[in-house]
Amino acid sequence: MPTYQHPSNGFTISTDLARLDVDAIHRYLAEDSYWAQQMPRETLERALAHSLNFGLFAPDGRQAGFARLITDHATFAWLCDVFVLPEFRGQGLSKWLMEVVWAAPEIQGVRRSMLATLDAHGLYHQFGFQPLASPERYLEIKRQNPYGAPTAN
Repeated sequence: MPTYQHPSNGFTISTDLARLDVDAIHRYLAEDSYWAQQMPRETLERALAHSLNFGLFAPDGRQAGFARLITDHATFAWLCDVFVLPEFRGQGLSKWLMEVVWAAPEIQGVRRSMLATLDAHGLYHQFGFQPLASPERYLEIKRQNPYGAPTAN
């Protein structure tokens, strides 16, 4: 599994599933993210097993961030579950994580890459993402509150 070393700060990125701190990833997604509140750990484990995962690790080996690609490795890639933990933000790590993700050999030449974001448009625009050119062509099934997270009144 490839490991990428940051040129100046000792952080690494690895696609090795065995290196991931699933507890830390689950804690962030289920408790702190806006998109996966109360996600069951079993759901995360199944998602990890069927995705191309990018673990971001601090110099001391702790999980510092994460990104996941759902892809067939040939025609399509969906980026999701991207985060850098608060204590590691402000160091350019999200941009570096995206550089590594989009350079991954497994997705070179895919016809379409997509993502959804509430607040990180500026980051993703740097990598060529734009609003849908033909949104009328896209359909979705969106299950509201699939994990039973409390809803605001």
